[in-house]
Amino acid sequence: MSSSQSKHTPPAGVKKVGQRAVKWIEDGKAGKNFTDVGKHRAHQLADGEDLSDDDVKKMLAYFARHAVDKDAEGFKKGGDGFPSPGRVAWDAWGGDEGDRWVRGIDV
Repeated sequence: MSSSQSKHTPPAGVKKVGQRAVKWIEDGKAGKNFTDVGKHRAHQLADGEDLSDDDVKKMLAYFARHAVDKDAEGFKKGGDGFPSPGRVAWDAWGGDEGDRWVRGIDV
């Protein structure tokens, strides 16, 4: 199996975060700029779908670009505006659990 065909099954914690994101998306908390890609990723993770190396690379790039969103209002539980659209998006990509998980994968 070549590396581009490797499959990575989201661990339970990542799956749970994806399920929370799907609920927030369905509740209309994702905001008007939320992408279909983010929605698809949330469903993949929530369903425990195997991800390819390319998916993992996209997750790594997402977390690298959006780590600054963690400092925004409404990101942390208990804060004003929680969950912010940025928090919904972060969780749609697996949240902190997803970030830790994909960093541990050699792609």
